[in-house]
Amino acid sequence: MLQSDHDDHHVEHPAGPDTYAEEVLETVECIPPGRVMSYGDIAEYIGNGGPRQVGAVMSAWGGGVPWWRVVRADGSPPAGHRTRALSHYVSESTPMRPGGERVDMRRARWFGVEQG
Repeated sequence: MLQSDHDDHHVEHPAGPDTYAEEVLETVECIPPGRVMSYGDIAEYIGNGGPRQVGAVMSAWGGGVPWWRVVRADGSPPAGHRTRALSHYVSESTPMRPGGERVDMRRARWFGVEQG
C-alpha cells in the first residue's frame, strides 16, 4: 500500500534516526575492529527489515558509526566508499579475499557474539 503525502506516519526528512535506525546503528557500533556484518546480517540480527532497509539507514545516518564494517553479502565495500573502506580494512587487519578488493566473509563475518 502506498503512503500518501497526508499520511501521519510518512516523514520525508526526519529530525533524527527512528527506533529502527537506532537499532541498526547500535549494532554497527558493536562490530569489533577487523570484523564485518552484511546488510542482511544486521537485519537478521535485529529481527527486523532487510538489507535494503539497513542500507537506507546507513546511507542516511551511518557516518557516525564504523560504516566500513557493513558490507554487501559478497564482501564488497559500501558503494561509493571503496577506497576509504579499503584503508580501514588494512588498518584493522580485516581478512580479505585474494586480490584485496573484498572482505573474506568466511573469516571476517561477526555473528553478534565473540567466539572462542
